[in-house]
Amino acid sequence: MYFIYSFALTIGFLILLPRFLWDAARKGKYAAGFWQRFGRLPEFDAEGKPIIWLHAVSVGETNAAKPLVKEILKNFPDYKLVVSTTTKTGQTLAREIFKNEAALVFYFPFDWSFVVRRALKKINPSVVLIMETELWFNFLREARKSEIKIALVNGRLSEKSFKNYKRIRGFVRRALANLDLALMSGERDAERLSELGCAAEKTFVTGNIKFDLETGKSELTETLRRRFAIDETRPLIVAASTHAPEERWILESYRVLCDKFPAKNAPRLLIAPRHPERFAEVDELMQNAGFRFARRSASTSVSDIDADLILLDSIGELRAVYELAEVVFVGGSLIPHGGQNMLEPAAAKKAIVTGFYTMNFADIIKTLSAKEAIVQLPKLEENEISVNLESIFYGLLSDNVKRKALSENAFAVLRENRGACAKTIEKLQLLFNKSA
Repeated sequence: MYFIYSFALTIGFLILLPRFLWDAARKGKYAAGFWQRFGRLPEFDAEGKPIIWLHAVSVGETNAAKPLVKEILKNFPDYKLVVSTTTKTGQTLAREIFKNEAALVFYFPFDWSFVVRRALKKINPSVVLIMETELWFNFLREARKSEIKIALVNGRLSEKSFKNYKRIRGFVRRALANLDLALMSGERDAERLSELGCAAEKTFVTGNIKFDLETGKSELTETLRRRFAIDETRPLIVAASTHAPEERWILESYRVLCDKFPAKNAPRLLIAPRHPERFAEVDELMQNAGFRFARRSASTSVSDIDADLILLDSIGELRAVYELAEVVFVGGSLIPHGGQNMLEPAAAKKAIVTGFYTMNFADIIKTLSAKEAIVQLPKLEENEISVNLESIFYGLLSDNVKRKALSENAFAVLRENRGACAKTIEKLQLLFNKSA
C-alpha cells in the first residue's frame, strides 16, 4: 500500500510540475521553498540540544501554536525548537511570530520516503509534534523507523476527512500505529480517530488550544487605528478570511447598509481575503464598488482617514484589526468551505457573525451558539445572502446592548474553555521523558 501511495504521489507531482515551473517563474506560492520541500534544508545551530520539530500547516495552525510554543519552551528548556509549515502564508507568519523562539523555520518535505529521510537526517528531531491532523504516511513511518517520538496535538478530524480516511481504513490504521500520542481537541475528534484504528491508550481529549489565545491590544492595533482614523463615529465591520464570491455578497450588503445611516455615521468595511493570491482580484472588486477605498499595503495617504472600504492585503495582521471592529464576519462560511477560526474575534471581545457552512469548526460553533455568543446565518439561496447579511449588520450596529451582550458572551466562552495548553503539556511530559 505504501508503494501505491508513493506512486500516486509521484503521478500527482508530475501532473502539477508544469504549474510548479510556471509558478517558479512568477515567484508564486507553489514554488516557495521548492528545494526545502525536497529535504534540502538550511544549516541551523541546535547548540547541542535535542530537537522538537513542530509542524503547522498554514496560518490557522501557526497562530494556534503560539501559546503552545510558549508553554513548550517554558516546560522543556533543554530542547531546541524548529517549526515547519506547508503553505507560503504559514511560512511567512511562522518566521515572524517564532523568530525569537525557533532555531529554524522551514517548509515541510514532500512525502516521499527518500525526501523524508533526508529532512529527518538534517533536523534529527527527538520529538515531532503535528498540529491538528496532518497524516503524511511516509513521514510517520520514516520517523518511527528512526525511533522519533510523534504526537498529534490539538488534533481535529472533520466529518469530511473522516469519511475520506474510512475508504482506506486499513492503511490509515497502519499509519496511526506510528503515533505515540494523539491529543485531540474534542470528544468527537477522538472518537473518529479511534474508529479509524488509533489505539485507545494513545488517544486523549485535551481541549482546543485555540481557546488559549492571548488577549489584549497590540502596538499594531494602535498604528492601524491612527492611520485609518478608526473610531466609534463610523463603526468598523471586518470581513475576515473571505473566499470568493463572499466579497461580492458582503459589498452588496454594505451598499444597502450605508443608506440606512447618516453619511457622517455610516459604517466602514475592512475586507481581509483568506488567500494572498486573491488580493489583486479583491482590490479590483472593491475599487469598482463606488466607495472611497484604501489598501493596507499602499503608502500612507491623507485619504486613508476617509476611506469607506479598506483592503487588508497583509499577512499576520488580522488579529490586530479585530480590536478595531464593532462587528466581525468570519468568512469561508457562506460557501461549502467549512468556515474559518471564530475564536480570534472572540478573544478581542467582538460581536461575531458567520455563515451556515461551519463544519470545520462544528464543536466551536456548538459551544458559541449554546451561549448565545455568535450569530449564524441559516442555509440560504445566493440571492438571499446579501439581504440577510445587511439585516444582521444593521441589527447589531443599531443595538448597542445586543452587540455588547454578544461580544461579552463570546469572550466568556473563550475564558471558560481555556486550559488546553496545560493539559497538552501534561500529556507530553511522558513522551519527552521517553525521548530524552
